[in-house]
This record gives sequence, C-alpha cells and structure tokens, in this order.
Amino acid sequence: MTSSSYSGLFARVERDVGGREPLTGLRLDDGSGAPGTALTSAEARPVLYDRSAPAPVRAALWHQIAALSQQDTDGNGWRLGAVWCALPGLRRQAFTIVHRFGTDRDDVEAEMLTAYLEALRTIEPRTPDPGSVLLRSACTRAWNSARQARPERTVEDIRYTVDSRQDRGALWQAEVAGRDRPDGLAATVRITVPADRVEGVRIGALAREWGLTGAVAAACRFQHGRRVGTLSLRPRSRG
Repeated sequence: MTSSSYSGLFARVERDVGGREPLTGLRLDDGSGAPGTALTSAEARPVLYDRSAPAPVRAALWHQIAALSQQDTDGNGWRLGAVWCALPGLRRQAFTIVHRFGTDRDDVEAEMLTAYLEALRTIEPRTPDPGSVLLRSACTRAWNSARQARPERTVEDIRYTVDSRQDRGALWQAEVAGRDRPDGLAATVRITVPADRVEGVRIGALAREWGLTGAVAAACRFQHGRRVGTLSLRPRSRG
C-alpha cells in the first residue's frame, strides 16, 4: 500500500486535529427543545455530510461549530476544529479546481481556508443553512481565484501540437515577414497547419484562426500600395 507524500494545508489540519483528543461542546439538537446528546467533533463530522440526517440537525451542528469557533479566544482548539469539520466538503472541490485549471494545490487550499474562516465570523444564530453558506463561500472564492489566475500554457513545438490534434495529411507553412518599424510587423511569424485545413481557407480566415487579426487590421491602416510585410504559403514536409 502506498501513501501520498503530499502535505498541504488540508493534510496538515487533518493530521494535527486527528492526532488530538476529539473536541467537545457539541450536542445533537433534534429541535424538540430537550437537551441533545453530547457529541465530540469526530462524532459530529460525519453527521454534517449525512444527507439522511434531518437538515435542521445538520444546521444546528454548523451553528454550534461557528459559535464555538468565534468563542475560541483562549486557544480551546475550536477555531482549527471548525476548519477540520469543513474538510470533507472542501476536498472534492479543491481537487476539481486543481485538475481543471492546473492551479497550485497549496494556493487553492489557502484560498478556501481563508474564505471559510472569514465566513465563519459572519455566521449568526439566525443564519439559514450555515453549512452551505460556509462551504459555498470557500469554494466560490477558490473557483474565482483560479479562473483569474489561469496560467498561460506555452507550446514549444507548434508542428508537434498540430500533428497531435490532426495526425493526417501534409503540412503547410505560412510566414508573415514585416518591416522593422514600431507600428508594423517587426518579426517573421511562422504558422504551420495541416494541408486539409488550408483548402478553401482565405488569408483572412487564417489570420483569425491564429490570432493575427489585429496585425492584419493594423496593416490595413497604411496607404494603398505601401508594403508593410510579406506573406508566403508553401508546403512543408513533416520530416
């Protein structure tokens, strides 16, 4: 059996809280008004995510967790315990964000925990569905942050990329060579595409396809007949 060597924020919280005595102070409130059954943090966490448990019971537990966390001024452990209780609801979303955007896992977990702790301070006794409020706040912050910081992916070999997407036909190479001037095309741009995609495609379509629309539009601003660059299209072997 293998174990992951990853030790991110979630893993450290899980390990730290899991290695201590379970926190106390929670009660299973069934809404009857009678004193509920005392629960430790370890006993309460599964109930928080048990869809078969009544929603009011789960909401009451989240309210208690938020209150205990807010009262943790002497280091009784509930501030970290509240984070530990949220981990099952955050892990899957964190994994999805990392997988979809390629965001650093530590960054995703840090965004989630920061947003979660901020939301935790806002939970009041009358806050409806506090569990959803807390988890949604954390996940929404992480999703938005990942979208805004989505990394650009560089391609070292454009021909390899084209081949991997359409592994058939010969290749055609387009070259745009511009004049050395600040407001024109200053460097040769080479574009390689499969021949079967060149059939019937105009130069304007190629420009749009490969993001050269702006360059072509800029070239059109010059006077008629004034050379701003050259473009050649020729077959190219794969070898």
